[in-house]
Amino acid sequence: MALLRRKRTGHGLFLLLSFVAYILILALQWDLVLISYRSLASAAALLFLSPGKLGEVFSMDIVEFWVASIALVAVPLVLVSVSGRSSSQKTAKNLHASSLGSISLQAFMRNTIAQAASVIVFVLYSIAFLAPLLAPFSPYDQQDFLVTAYKPPLTRLQALVLEQPKIQALQAESATGIQDRLSGSLIGDLRTLKTRNEPHALKFIDSYRIEKGTVFYRQGIRERSMPSTELADPAGKSAAVTRTFVLGTDQYGRDILSRVIYGSRISLSIGFLVVLISVTLGTIIGISSGYFGGWIDAVLMRIVDVLIAFPALFLILIIIAAFGNSIYLIVITLSFTGWMGVSRIVRSQVLSLKEQEFILAAKALGLSNMRIIFRHLAPNTLTPVIIAATLRIGSIILTEAGLSFLGLGVQPPTPSWGNIINEGRDSLLNHWWISTFPGIAILTTVVCFNLIGDGVRDALDPRMRGQS
Repeated sequence: MALLRRKRTGHGLFLLLSFVAYILILALQWDLVLISYRSLASAAALLFLSPGKLGEVFSMDIVEFWVASIALVAVPLVLVSVSGRSSSQKTAKNLHASSLGSISLQAFMRNTIAQAASVIVFVLYSIAFLAPLLAPFSPYDQQDFLVTAYKPPLTRLQALVLEQPKIQALQAESATGIQDRLSGSLIGDLRTLKTRNEPHALKFIDSYRIEKGTVFYRQGIRERSMPSTELADPAGKSAAVTRTFVLGTDQYGRDILSRVIYGSRISLSIGFLVVLISVTLGTIIGISSGYFGGWIDAVLMRIVDVLIAFPALFLILIIIAAFGNSIYLIVITLSFTGWMGVSRIVRSQVLSLKEQEFILAAKALGLSNMRIIFRHLAPNTLTPVIIAATLRIGSIILTEAGLSFLGLGVQPPTPSWGNIINEGRDSLLNHWWISTFPGIAILTTVVCFNLIGDGVRDALDPRMRGQS
């Protein structure tokens, strides 16, 4: 609110709306958040008391709920902290006394287009982190595809609530100690989280009626029946619920919205990790080559020349064909085929910097090479590195989507934007929504990162900063 009173409407409104949105999600999913924290506490206690027991019951499925719950609580606190710091900053009159970073930040904040793109990217990453709490269905549920397959956006379907549990519970063992009780609690919490606290199985139908203790229902062209005792409510007062598929369904009856939300985790995380690794590697090699020179420079630059001359796509295809495809291999492959450009940029910066007076003075004072590199050279090469990183994230996301579209990236049923588009390409004319919405997500993400890259370049370049 302080930012709004100081007429920093855009910044203040973004922080306020983000805070309200997170608190609203927290209120709506309070039960899942509490279960997530309880399971995290049980897992931590098991790790301390009996790591072997934890390994027997641990599942990676529960980690995504832990991450989402921690983010749901941590981000509002960060937003409050940022709001407090922003409201206590100095006014623009003291801008001349600010550091270069503050000046660049102020220049970036005056770029309306880059700010809007940053807001969209924040929303996309928030969706990726909170995917288990935001997705209305599991992205893997293939549910009664006679009824649910190829449904257009905003389709509403009825589903009978069965007495049968959605996930079969394991036979409970007698708890003889605290480890057994913690293990049983963790298993129960995992089952509750995977079903999103909806324990009963659903049977999607087109229509139904209850007559004399028998439920008659229709699925497509098939008429079927079952005893009403199989319903969660045999009296029939709440026999069915209605579910809405906001973005429609695919050929297996899977919810497109849930798959797009979960697919954002793959595409955005791969883009971030690949850029982080490749930029770090390129910076290290570029600084080493430019600063030490001699045979080190010659060897490293010849390696760069060979890798740049070799088509990156063919190299990626060869590696995937030789070692198989997985998320980890894709990250490593894209990382080690994308650092060459950064290394050349950093090398050119270092070659010009190492002959300047402040570097010569540092050498004359007897400072070590590592101190000169980390205290003087590396900070002064960050500008082109940051620009290259922000512009490269979009291209990495496109590359991953292209590999997944060709069937060489993330493998189904794990959703990524690329393989969702691939699954809908054969029915694009009749069932356009399967490929359209993940395509829009890719387009939006890549455009926003490119706009952010342009904004960062303008903010860090003194010549462009004066024109903004």
